[in-house]
Amino acid sequence: MSESLRLNRAQWDEKAPAHAVSRGYNVQGLIDNPELLSEVVRFDRPRLGDVRGLRAVHLQCHIGTDTLSLHRLGARVTGLDFSPASLAEARTIAARAEAEIDYVESDVYGALDVLEAGGFDLVYTGVGALCWLPDIRRWAGIVNALLRPGGRLFIREGHPMMWAIDETRKDDVLAVAFPYFETPEPLVWDEGGSYVDTDGVAFEHTVTHSWNHGLGEIVTALLAEGLVLTMLEEHDSCPWDFYPGRTVVDPDGEHRLAAGRERLPLTYTLQARKPSV
Repeated sequence: MSESLRLNRAQWDEKAPAHAVSRGYNVQGLIDNPELLSEVVRFDRPRLGDVRGLRAVHLQCHIGTDTLSLHRLGARVTGLDFSPASLAEARTIAARAEAEIDYVESDVYGALDVLEAGGFDLVYTGVGALCWLPDIRRWAGIVNALLRPGGRLFIREGHPMMWAIDETRKDDVLAVAFPYFETPEPLVWDEGGSYVDTDGVAFEHTVTHSWNHGLGEIVTALLAEGLVLTMLEEHDSCPWDFYPGRTVVDPDGEHRLAAGRERLPLTYTLQARKPSV
């Protein structure tokens, strides 16, 4: 196991129980209301279309709230994650919600060791996933291998321009402080908090490694695998407060810059299809 993988898994293992009881993930609300979808999948739904009966895999599923939501939309879904603690929470949530969801443990690059090649109609990846992967071309190869002919990739992700911005500034300047393009070496972070409210939990595993991937790099990687791009839409919102003190939140939980939101894309939706022949 690489040092990056070890550090990142330790962080997600520690945060999973705190996330499962956080207001941001609203686990109890999802369990209490069998019609409720996660905020992320509610945003995705108009673009996802009808997924009833599709065999789907949710890569980097974490505690499975989006996975559960795909199940509620009618997909036959499998969740994959490298964090055993996250998967334990996901299985508990699925059981409490009386949802039949399979969960398997693996990092993305090992997915073909635990999942059937060519076995999925839909590969789904949610917000905040790709930044944990060092090699976007290798990721695209895994996606292509998992898809059956005619299957599709759906991803909504943090925009690489957003990841490059210094969110710690105290003025209204959007300053590019971090790489936009993929780099051989990771960005090293030492941060004690989380992107959702965890009621002041003091985490011990605070060092993580991440990588940015330019939008062109992501598209090119998928095209190199022979996938056909069918959607690329940039959004001025994201589902967490990426720039504390400078965003406003709408009733659906999406955050936007309070001023000058046209300056910066915060997320994007991408879909690509594997040719049928």
